[in-house]
Amino acid sequence: MSMFYNNDTDEAKAGNIIIAIIVLIVGGVALHIAYMPNYRIYSQDKQGQANLRQQEWENKILIEQAKALNESATLQAEATIKQETAKAQAEVIRAKGVAEANSIIAGSLKGNESYLRYLWIDKLADNANTIYVPTEAGLPILEARNR
Repeated sequence: MSMFYNNDTDEAKAGNIIIAIIVLIVGGVALHIAYMPNYRIYSQDKQGQANLRQQEWENKILIEQAKALNESATLQAEATIKQETAKAQAEVIRAKGVAEANSIIAGSLKGNESYLRYLWIDKLADNANTIYVPTEAGLPILEARNR
């Protein structure tokens, strides 16, 4: 007899415990084998749902990014239009100023033929290649060639 067991009933109890453990292990393995295909289907279903939700979120992100780009482009276009409108208005104001200045100059030069002739001759003098020769009509000879 064994020194750990006092009698045959202890050995029977130990044998029953070992048999119960073996039955539990075999039963667990059998349950695992029986339910493993169902678990795989369940797992794949949950994985598919997770993938679907991930794709839905990615699509929502892409849609929001496209909306942001559209809004940005719209704002940039509006800013460009405002800028071009301001430039055009400034050009109109400048042109009105030039027209008014030309009108003032034209009005002050009316009847001042001798002053205009003086300005013309003075400008001709700035060009070193020009020789002023007065003529009967008061017009200079601008070109003379040997023929």
